[in-house]
Amino acid sequence: MSTTTMQAQSQRGPHWFDDVLLLGIMGVLAACGLIYEYLLSHYAGRVLGALEAAIYTMIGLMIVSMGFGAFAARHIKSAFTGFALLELTVAFIGSLAILATAAIIGFGHELPKIIAETLGLPPDQLPNGGFIGTFQELAVYLPYVWGVLLGLMIGMEIPLIARVRQALSQEHLLHNAGTIYGADYIGAGVGAAIWVGFMLMLDTQLAASITAAFNLLAGFIFILRFRRRIKAAKWLLAAHTLVAGVLMLLAIKGPFWEQSFNNLLYQDKVIYAKATRFQQINFTERLMGNHLAPVYSLYLNGRLQFSSIDEHIYHAYLVHPTLAASARHDNILVIGGGDGLALKQIFKWQPQHITLVDLDAEMIKLFSEPPTDMPKRLRQALLKLNGDAFHDPRVNVMIADAFNGVDKLLAQGKKYDAIIVDLPDPSHPDLNKLYSDVFYRKLGQLLSGDGAMTIQSTSPYHATKAFLSVGKTLSAAGFNVKQYHHNVPSFGEWGWTIGTLRGQNAQQRLAPLTQLPITDEWLTAGLVHAAFEFPNHFYSKLDQVNVNTLGSLQLYHYHQQAWKDNQGIATF
Repeated sequence: MSTTTMQAQSQRGPHWFDDVLLLGIMGVLAACGLIYEYLLSHYAGRVLGALEAAIYTMIGLMIVSMGFGAFAARHIKSAFTGFALLELTVAFIGSLAILATAAIIGFGHELPKIIAETLGLPPDQLPNGGFIGTFQELAVYLPYVWGVLLGLMIGMEIPLIARVRQALSQEHLLHNAGTIYGADYIGAGVGAAIWVGFMLMLDTQLAASITAAFNLLAGFIFILRFRRRIKAAKWLLAAHTLVAGVLMLLAIKGPFWEQSFNNLLYQDKVIYAKATRFQQINFTERLMGNHLAPVYSLYLNGRLQFSSIDEHIYHAYLVHPTLAASARHDNILVIGGGDGLALKQIFKWQPQHITLVDLDAEMIKLFSEPPTDMPKRLRQALLKLNGDAFHDPRVNVMIADAFNGVDKLLAQGKKYDAIIVDLPDPSHPDLNKLYSDVFYRKLGQLLSGDGAMTIQSTSPYHATKAFLSVGKTLSAAGFNVKQYHHNVPSFGEWGWTIGTLRGQNAQQRLAPLTQLPITDEWLTAGLVHAAFEFPNHFYSKLDQVNVNTLGSLQLYHYHQQAWKDNQGIATF
């Protein structure tokens, strides 16, 4: 090739194949980088019970770390060798970050038991505090440590790719940065789509392994194409092959290992776990002995939702005062309640039709048609707990976000004799809107004038401001509001808010009752009346509590601060 021809090719920049390859690699890496951000924050939110703020914290930390990584890239002498080694490291760390976090946190949870067994201490004298407490507190921040490390390395990718393209053209490349950033932005968008459309439904460790595999593949292809410019290319290829074996092992065994470590966080044995698009579901079992039935508990994203030993208390207080305060019981609306346990109580009132609106179809399927991979004893227990409610022809299930699902019911001109709102606590911004004044106004349009609506309202004692805010918000939505409470052993003191639209409030409607119209193994008319009594001055600071208007996140903040103060929950 003549000198003139070489110069002409140099002016045109890299060979088109190399350019397409580099931009394609950049797009893949951008997608992987975004998914790593989501994975780490997703893990913190689902398994560790962290707040939604974990997502924003993680993204912020990783973006800042990427900036420092971009600056650090200038100190890498060989862009070709540096990039190949970088992708190998990113794939290795990205695949192991979640599993390592689960292992360390699980070990921290078991450490007091290990020490007690080693020293022969009795069960009621488990060591805590000191270095053990510090270790446990610091361990929950590990996802952010991995986020910073991955952010630093991901930040190096664009500068190194830019230098590679420039080296291939043998001169400054026109629009080099713009072209690479374009590939980066598009790749990130594709990564977000893959996360929402596919990876949300996968186990986090499996998703991490798949993501790392694409990082590794990008590095492997890069080495094959530019091996003459890469130092120790054969060794790097061998290392890629070795890490590929590790990734395959993690994809196959990693989800089981991760779940085993996560299970250490629960007091009872986890016998079934499932990650759905919306939440992490765990069932635990406690064997009681003496021919007593085992106790089964449901946890969503690490938070207890019910225990089979006392769920009947919670659901009796949720359902029976509501229906007793309603003039009719023919047509009932349930918001949430995907376990079907409230339905079992409602059936006692002989309704003609029940509409249940829940977001998670997989959750409902677990309680209606338990999968064969679930232990048989658990399958039988769940169907017994809810009375196989979802197969009752009177029940119509609507799979929808309740905020939008209610609009569909309004468009159909529906009216309900009573409404029961059985949602998880407002521990997530998306749930907060379902406790807002706007949502309650929508429900008010669906409720008959002589009906009643009850909302589960968290603990009036552990989260007093949150409890009061629910009542004040319902009142702002046009309801005549009363609140009541009772002790549910698995939760402690728990509260509900009941509202009516016309005539007497719910307490006044229930006052004449000397006996409930239905038979319940726990609840009596006397207990219902007593539940409306609160200590002196309980409502004395009501004027200091704000209404949870749509978009304010007021209740969300009340709830998180209360449980952080009372339970020591890490809210990040």
